[in-house]
Amino acid sequence: MYLPRLLRPRVVVSAHCDLPCGVYDPAQARIEAESIKAISEKYQASDDPEFRTRSLIIKEQRAELVKHHLWVLWTDYFKAPHFEKYPHLHGLFNEATKLAGAGGAKGAADPAVAEQLLAKIEEISKIFWETKQS
Repeated sequence: MYLPRLLRPRVVVSAHCDLPCGVYDPAQARIEAESIKAISEKYQASDDPEFRTRSLIIKEQRAELVKHHLWVLWTDYFKAPHFEKYPHLHGLFNEATKLAGAGGAKGAADPAVAEQLLAKIEEISKIFWETKQS
């Protein structure tokens, strides 16, 4: 009885993946954000309550995925030298994740909000690809 308790991990951690793969790309966030925009447009065009409910559920799931992909880039890919070279990068990620969150695309079915999110992801993407050239 004492041995299993002793062998149990004391700290449980999670990561982007079990083995750091080094494969990062803002395209993952962009694809999910494009899905949010398309779903929002279909939601606005429909009067079917079941369809609209399903749309909201799927849109919220996609918004969570956008946040996840952005956080992985923010916390795992970008390093101190990147933030020194691009001092607005922290703010850009903060704005993008908020646009994906409850106050943005997750909480609204407005294609214009999804378009704003896509614009932020595009800004992040430009910086990302500049850092890949270095």
